[in-house]
Amino acid sequence: MKTKTHVKPGDEVVVISGNYKGEKGAVISVNAAKEQVIVEGVRKMKKGIRRSEENPDGGIEEVDGPIHISNVKKV
Repeated sequence: MKTKTHVKPGDEVVVISGNYKGEKGAVISVNAAKEQVIVEGVRKMKKGIRRSEENPDGGIEEVDGPIHISNVKKV
């Protein structure tokens, strides 16, 4: 069963509550089952990267983290 959400990937949104209140960005992905969205440039998180052919040294990369879908509003 598909859950309807008020935002979809590509929409411009503004964060209306929480630590990132007032920040704007485009929605990268929506996880309706977990009620989470990933907004470009909001909630930067550091993630450890394992060594691989593309990244032989491994290291730490900054990625966008999820925020609750109720905390964003379409612009």
